[in-house]
Amino acid sequence: MRQSQLSVSFLKIGLLGFGGGPSMVPLIHDEVVRRRAWLEDQEFGDILAIANTLPGPIATKLPGYIGYRVAGIPGCIIAVMAIIFPMIIAMVGLLGLYSRYQGVSWISGMGQAVLPVVMVMMLQLTWDFWKKSRDTLGVPIGGVMVLSAAVLIYGLGLHPALIIVFLLASALLLPAKLPKRG
Repeated sequence: MRQSQLSVSFLKIGLLGFGGGPSMVPLIHDEVVRRRAWLEDQEFGDILAIANTLPGPIATKLPGYIGYRVAGIPGCIIAVMAIIFPMIIAMVGLLGLYSRYQGVSWISGMGQAVLPVVMVMMLQLTWDFWKKSRDTLGVPIGGVMVLSAAVLIYGLGLHPALIIVFLLASALLLPAKLPKRG
């Protein structure tokens, strides 16, 4: 039963996930946390943070781990195959069409039209994570962390994985959890 649910869920994400792996993260979050309740928000955030530190595409790392959590090794295989199968079929078909008709103006406009939708999806995920940060860390600490990460990434050019590894190591070394704010 769970394996068929995994297959349907990740096949749907694979079919609707335009814009690459990062744009699929909000779809995965919605399906896994809100609709299926396979993970809590906190678990998903932790998995996303760890997955971002590992090499490879996020579009296969998240389904692989989630599939494993839900249905073991078969679930891992099913989730990864379900999410990449539509991408493979679409890529082969659409790239063939694109190479044949790339000079047509409405074809190039289609690709540009998808960008605002992907941007809104990423903003929604950002807003969800900001609310979680605000509720657990509070606005001052969450704000300082956001600004610090922005300065380190955009100002100093550090790779986001280094910051995530530093934060994970810091969290392991903290003597106690911060109290939840509400």
